Amino acid sequence: MPTVAIVGASNDRAKYGIRAVRAYQRQGWTIHPVNPGLRDVEGLPAYGRIEDIPGPVDRVSMYVPPTVGITLLEGIATKAPKELWLNPGSESDELVAKAEALGLEPILACSIVDIGERP
Repeated sequence: MPTVAIVGASNDRAKYGIRAVRAYQRQGWTIHPVNPGLRDVEGLPAYGRIEDIPGPVDRVSMYVPPTVGITLLEGIATKAPKELWLNPGSESDELVAKAEALGLEPILACSIVDIGERP
């Protein structure tokens, strides 16, 4: 079962962070919500930092502003995900450059659409 860390996961139904959690659940992924302000999302334990997730992470899907995301890249790099998805609104030239410098290959697109769902 592939694993995904959803950075910026939320319990607010108006936000894409929860839409992503629900979409990945429907597709059978193992989901790790990441949000330091939450204990759980949709009944799943939420992690304060991506580094706290036990085991490997296949995909990271970002739903935070680029000013926040850029501060998380070093932690993401320690998990060595196969994919780093920068969803619309989470990307910036500076963030992409830093991600690439850390050996990550960011994908600038909607990860929900990639798994065959509609956000």
